[in-house]
Amino acid sequence: AKREAEEKAEREAKEKAKRNVDTNAQREAEEKAKRDAEQKIKQEAARKEADELKRRQEEEAKRKAEEESQRQLEEARELAEKNKERWSAAEEKKGDMEDTDYHVTTSQYAREAEDEADRKVEGGRRKKKKPSSKDEKARNTRGQRGGKGGRKGKLAKPTSMQHGFDKSATVAKQDVVIGETIVLSELANKMSVKSTEVIKVMMKMGAMATINQVIDQETAQLVAEEMGHKVVLRKENELEEAVLSDRDTNAEAVPRAPVVTIMGHVDHGKTSTLDYIRRTHVASGEAGGITQHIGAYHVETDNGMITFLDTPGHAAFTAMRARGAQATDIVVLVVAADDGVMPQTVEAIQHAKAAGVPLIVAVNKIDKEGANPDNVKNELAQYDVIPEEWGGENIFVHISAKQGTNIDALLEAILLQSEVLELTAVAEGMASGVVVESRLDKGRGPVATVLVQSGTLNKGDIVLCGQEYGRVRAMRDELGQEITQAGPSIPVEILGLSGVPSSGDEATVVRDERKAREVANYRAGKFREVKLARQQKSKLENMFSNMTAGEVAELNVVLKADVQGSVEAIADSLVKLSTDEVKVNIVGSGVGGITETDVVLAEASNAIILGFNVRADASARRAVEAAAVDLRYYSIIYQLIDEVKQAMGGMLAPEFKQEIIGLAEVRDVFKSPKLGAIAGCMVTEGVIKRNNPIRVLRDNVVIYEGELESLRRFKDDVQEVKNGYECGIGVKNYNDVRVGDQIEVFEIIEIKRTLD
Repeated sequence: AKREAEEKAEREAKEKAKRNVDTNAQREAEEKAKRDAEQKIKQEAARKEADELKRRQEEEAKRKAEEESQRQLEEARELAEKNKERWSAAEEKKGDMEDTDYHVTTSQYAREAEDEADRKVEGGRRKKKKPSSKDEKARNTRGQRGGKGGRKGKLAKPTSMQHGFDKSATVAKQDVVIGETIVLSELANKMSVKSTEVIKVMMKMGAMATINQVIDQETAQLVAEEMGHKVVLRKENELEEAVLSDRDTNAEAVPRAPVVTIMGHVDHGKTSTLDYIRRTHVASGEAGGITQHIGAYHVETDNGMITFLDTPGHAAFTAMRARGAQATDIVVLVVAADDGVMPQTVEAIQHAKAAGVPLIVAVNKIDKEGANPDNVKNELAQYDVIPEEWGGENIFVHISAKQGTNIDALLEAILLQSEVLELTAVAEGMASGVVVESRLDKGRGPVATVLVQSGTLNKGDIVLCGQEYGRVRAMRDELGQEITQAGPSIPVEILGLSGVPSSGDEATVVRDERKAREVANYRAGKFREVKLARQQKSKLENMFSNMTAGEVAELNVVLKADVQGSVEAIADSLVKLSTDEVKVNIVGSGVGGITETDVVLAEASNAIILGFNVRADASARRAVEAAAVDLRYYSIIYQLIDEVKQAMGGMLAPEFKQEIIGLAEVRDVFKSPKLGAIAGCMVTEGVIKRNNPIRVLRDNVVIYEGELESLRRFKDDVQEVKNGYECGIGVKNYNDVRVGDQIEVFEIIEIKRTLD
């Protein structure tokens, strides 16, 4: 019973202690919560009080600022009212002082001289200045220096020292009138800027120029627009157009004779055909027959007249067409039946098609053995020259110039073609035509053969031919006989021009010799200026190309081939291979075997020798061995070009590509007394190699580019560390490596370039 009582008492004591602990804990928690709530209320009250205090301070500061500004405004108003009279008096005094004389000298004699000069300048505009009391006083105290009378005052300057204008801050933009050519200094003058400013602008545009240089209209327009001016391009040939447009326009057009040019390959019978036509159809009753040949003549047939132009070669035909002179109506293409189509035949076809002139084919030498006219038709069909019987537009006539076979049929075909063309011209009024050929005759001066195209050319007319002019003193026909007038499609030889005109120049009759001289002089001046501007431009272009030539590799070539055609074809193909970086320079070329001279030339110019279907002789071979010159033989043109292309590819500057081979992440950084900062890294990609270029990346931004100086695994130096391994990396001359950086290792790979 005692033990039970003790246990019960002990149990009750424990329960009581436990209750006391729980009660205390609960009370403490409630007290803490109460304290926290009170603290929070106090903080909220303090914050509200602080905000209220801040607001009051701001309102107080604002009110004080407004009061201060109001006070300052009142003070300024009072000050202005108080000093208004004094300031007005000061302004009036300043105005009076500006009206008084301003002297730049202290000597009384010099002052009087200044006053006298001012009176002379102002004498025409206002009354003569009366000597002021100050001047009287100055005369009485003449010779005195210093003091009040000798000081320089900031008063009105003498009239002789005043500028007539104020310099504006910016250049006035204006309309700049530019002719076809203009001197740089004149352009600068028109834009009201210094010539040096224009030169600077041209240098920025990539053109070097001097102050006296003639520049063309296009360049001047670019410069003026670059400097902000509006450009007006002047039409300088207004006088020329006015003179040439002053013509008789009321005459009616009538049919005219066709103008025919005979073209073809060498030795195909052009001259023989012309000679036969001349011999049979030109009037033969004149004394001596044809005394001289003037490059053009006309023949009379039963059905009408035909004018033939005997232009030597295709160059003259091209030159006349290039100058815009459409002299020919029909081209007769002479092709030998035994020879077929040759290179000059093709060239003649191209010229005729480019000029838009109908083509009549005369198949010559049909009397010879081996003549095959049908073969000629087949060959010409390849060049789009189709006979009428095959459904084409070209008339084919089989002739023999030697026997005279079918020459009349050829003339009929020409007249038939001219009827189809419906050729007309104005027969009355002032003449115009084209210069077929011209020369300087020893006894007669400048002589020009003119083909009249419209109107009637009379003896005594004033003719304007290109850059030359003059009165027609004498006219002769193709027989050398004096004539007084010539109508459309008639060729005549005229004398009396001021100089020798160019072949293809337009010949125009004008009314006034003085105006003709002005137009001729203007044309000559324009031609001279344009030529000068073009020359200077080409010089500049050459200068710039020479400046950059040091950066261009050159492959020098000595070329020898079996025929001239091969030389030209290969040379043309090789030159077309040239690029901005590598140029093919053909230092020598020719037909025939390779000689010792070719080897010497190749050695001197550091060239290679290319032989196409030719070989070197014994002395040349010895020279090649002695000089160690590169000599190559070819028989296929494509093989030659491919090998030269490969050689040029080897001369191209190689391209370089950077290839990333490894990436390591910095996990830790250690300090080394010898190497500085050592990055403890984990290789995350690829391979890290020693002595390779590297980049340090921070947040994927390159912060350093250099070289990997040391690479270690534990304490051993290694050449490379692969992916997944740890290593220590030392970066050369860089110690700011941080944890989290990435080290990127790369290689520079050379890529060989080709011309393709």
